[in-house]
Amino acid sequence: MSDDISNAFAHPAERAKATADGAPRDRISMTDHVREVEIGAFQAERGVTQKIRFDVVVEVETRAESAVDDVDQILSYDTIVEAIDAALAAERMDLLETLAARIADAIIEHPLAARVFVRIGKLDRGPFTLGVEIVREPPKGRRRLRLLAEAAPHPVVVYLSNDAIARPDLSDLLDRLEGMKAPLILCVGPPDLPIPQAVHPMPQRRIALLAIEQSAWVLAARDPRCVVVDSRTELDWAMKNGQISVWAPSKLVLDAVDGPDASVTDPVALARWLADGFEALRLIRFGDGSPDAPHTFAADAMPAAAELD
Repeated sequence: MSDDISNAFAHPAERAKATADGAPRDRISMTDHVREVEIGAFQAERGVTQKIRFDVVVEVETRAESAVDDVDQILSYDTIVEAIDAALAAERMDLLETLAARIADAIIEHPLAARVFVRIGKLDRGPFTLGVEIVREPPKGRRRLRLLAEAAPHPVVVYLSNDAIARPDLSDLLDRLEGMKAPLILCVGPPDLPIPQAVHPMPQRRIALLAIEQSAWVLAARDPRCVVVDSRTELDWAMKNGQISVWAPSKLVLDAVDGPDASVTDPVALARWLADGFEALRLIRFGDGSPDAPHTFAADAMPAAAELD
């Protein structure tokens, strides 16, 4: 077997050694770490877990001060475990490639990480291992940890009933909401029409979520500032860039590791779950024939809904 082929199938530690360039670096590793994970693009892989094996090797910058017997001055094994835990807790993923990239990207942000190898394999799909291996290096010129505060704006979540969506003064209401000087995420309920009924709760939940998304597109059509978004990445970007988001819930709800109970399709309950997840400053509700009632999630400096209406 040629060296290239041999290296391709070698353990990540051997791959790191074989592909090292320049001065040798120290390496830390975690191997044969097996977890039960719900992952996969096929419908048969939803609602069940599979054994997934993680092998991670990190090349670290060789520095004299790292010889000091102080865990605060090294890249700890905990960095690897925490990266895996955070990636698995964030959302359900379809692809091993996505999971590997999330883990590698989190580790490579550590100031001492010079290169990271992540190999992940599914152990339950046959008398073999189905897997992926990726390699990541830090971006040139950037050697710092991302601060959580930079990536965590706190929005105001606003639930709009169908009556509220149809308000003739909707644009004026959005103007006043924008005046609160906080990112806005708008949530809606299903249209006032019968929706199809399924005999199994899983497809029925999908139907209910898709019905909510129909109303999201109706709202977006009423004001050009409103943009329908369905992923956390899009919501994070919108909050940082002053865009009003209309939440299409299917992806986040179905992919959430710690999501709302499978029986929950009430749109107000889903809006509350979203607000909790984003540590919203406030959840404000408009319409549904009840008095507008704000719900506070944090120290409240926001005007009440009645002051806006």
